[in-house]
Amino acid sequence: MQLLLVHGLGRTPLSLFGLGATLRNAGHHVRYFGYSPTLEPLARILGRLRSRLSKLAVRGQPVGLVGHSLGGILLRTAISTVPGLRVHHFATLGTPTSVPRMAVLAWNWVPPFRLWTRDCGRFLTSRQAFADLPPITVPFTPIAGTAGPCGRYSPFQNDPNDGVVSVSEAELPGHTLTLFPAAHTFLMDAVAVRSRILTLMRSEPLS
Repeated sequence: MQLLLVHGLGRTPLSLFGLGATLRNAGHHVRYFGYSPTLEPLARILGRLRSRLSKLAVRGQPVGLVGHSLGGILLRTAISTVPGLRVHHFATLGTPTSVPRMAVLAWNWVPPFRLWTRDCGRFLTSRQAFADLPPITVPFTPIAGTAGPCGRYSPFQNDPNDGVVSVSEAELPGHTLTLFPAAHTFLMDAVAVRSRILTLMRSEPLS
């Protein structure tokens, strides 16, 4: 099966090479989509991703999609504009479905974050932007980590989290959130997560 993997904010396709190798060894054809939030406006990134997905749609074959963090938001937005795309399964890793508090803290208190993330960072702090995200109408599994700090001195207080995105920020009504004891940055490297992705992307439809 053709699989497209999209990395998160501040990462590159290299961050997904380990997961990609696991999927390739299972017989899948793995491709990556890269982008730079510093050098590209969000509209241009989405336009390139839409074009990439449209080319996959023309082939008429089922496609598996995996997005880490912001990559999941990009895919969620883009697939809604490519109605001919046959999505076998769409999985997100640590992708927020509401404004993540750490993005707000970084945007307000770490000036370099604004310069580095630009449009993408602004999106992550906008309640309206999240409210306007299209519904997900393809087979979908959201995955989140729980290895982040909780407690009195944590910005997450008692909300389980992966160190960047909390469980409550990754929940989406109508979909069951799958949890693993992993940190945000390395979710795709957790053995259990890779095993789950392999199961989701098997060539036979899930029962």
